[in-house]
Amino acid sequence: MDIIVLKPDVSDEQIEKIVKKLELKGLKPHISKGTERTIIGVIGDTSKITEDEENAIRAIPGVEEVVRILKPYKLASRDFKKTDTVIKVDDLEIGGKKVHVAAGPCAVENRVTLINIAEKIKSAGATFLRGGAFKPRTSPYSFQGLGVEGLKYLAEAKEKTGLPVISEIMDPRDIDVMIDYVDILQIGTRNMQNFKLLMEVGSVDKPVLLKRGMSATIKELLMAAEYILSRGNEKVILCERGIRTFETATRNTLDLSAVPLLKSLSHLPVAVDPSHGVGKRELVSPMAVAAVAAGADMLLIEVHTNPEEALSDGEQSLTPEQFKEMMKKVAAVAKAVGREV
Repeated sequence: MDIIVLKPDVSDEQIEKIVKKLELKGLKPHISKGTERTIIGVIGDTSKITEDEENAIRAIPGVEEVVRILKPYKLASRDFKKTDTVIKVDDLEIGGKKVHVAAGPCAVENRVTLINIAEKIKSAGATFLRGGAFKPRTSPYSFQGLGVEGLKYLAEAKEKTGLPVISEIMDPRDIDVMIDYVDILQIGTRNMQNFKLLMEVGSVDKPVLLKRGMSATIKELLMAAEYILSRGNEKVILCERGIRTFETATRNTLDLSAVPLLKSLSHLPVAVDPSHGVGKRELVSPMAVAAVAAGADMLLIEVHTNPEEALSDGEQSLTPEQFKEMMKKVAAVAKAVGREV
């Protein structure tokens, strides 16, 4: 038993009775209230529930159905929630008809450049500003980001443009400061299986964009999302950003088949980051268009006013003019598949 589907007229007292029965068995009930049904997800070792106890739960007034989920990821699965999850950020909705585009520099370098980029991407149609204040770099000698100073610049850019902010969190100790400046917390590819970090962001009321690990399977990505969901945070966006294969012509191999696959397996919104997926400026726009055709709910695009002088990932960053042209193509494809940008 992993899901208890309740009747439309179930009372709070009946729900409380079910919750207490589960907690007595050492299980954690996760209540999800939809527009038509309330569902209780059962987290933990459900083998502790005997057949007689399961039948007793079925007999409780208000219970419509008890369902076993065979997949190891419970809360992230379509079995738990049939309808798509829509995540609200300010007045925007991620996971609905609109395809959102988050754009900005790989790293926040200085105040003037960031605000300039933010204004240009906003005029081109971007709906979110992305930028790293804390940067995980392969080399310890590379630019590591501005830290809290960078967060303040991002907040100022939002104040000037109205664009909500996405930025990467690397350390659980940074959560308290980041939630004051950032609208969506990003978990980068290197931290997809940093389980302590996943649990910590699962305990805050802030959307989380979870990037697929560079060598992670789809199942592993969904299990990482389960860590966040199981702690109570239902606002998770899955992100395909390319995986490591034997191919060396591109930075990674962008797995666009992951988009429809994830949407068939999970109710969570799916984003695609073609910038990191291919690592080459001239390939970003075609893959962004392809991602929208595949069903992506959001794109993450790196943009810099002077990519040749960027302190991080300049070779995969579009100029504002290139970004503007990309947005026209993305809008055309979105319309063709019944969506909008």
